[in-house]
Amino acid sequence: MIKIEVRKGEEVVETVTAYLTKHDIKTGVIVSVIGALNEFSLSSMDKHDEKKVITTEYTEAVELSGNGEITDGKPHFHVTLGREDQQALHGHLEWGKVNEWFVHVYIMPLN
Repeated sequence: MIKIEVRKGEEVVETVTAYLTKHDIKTGVIVSVIGALNEFSLSSMDKHDEKKVITTEYTEAVELSGNGEITDGKPHFHVTLGREDQQALHGHLEWGKVNEWFVHVYIMPLN
């Protein structure tokens, strides 16, 4: 198991991708993602056309948990984000910026 730390001022997908490239990790499992984000973008499917992708950007502090996979050296995150009002957002993390806290990504390489 490998722990990747995304620190203040860093972006999650970019940081994890750089780590995967540096360590030549092509395939694997994203076992767990935990932390908090301040800015992020989620994508999901349109309820009437599952091939249509809807992407939304947010600027708010949220608690983060998730998992995913690594294919061809690229991370694919599915996340749930807890808002201040205890409501949750869920979807594919396109990008996420850490401003105040941290994000820890635990991976298991398969190559």
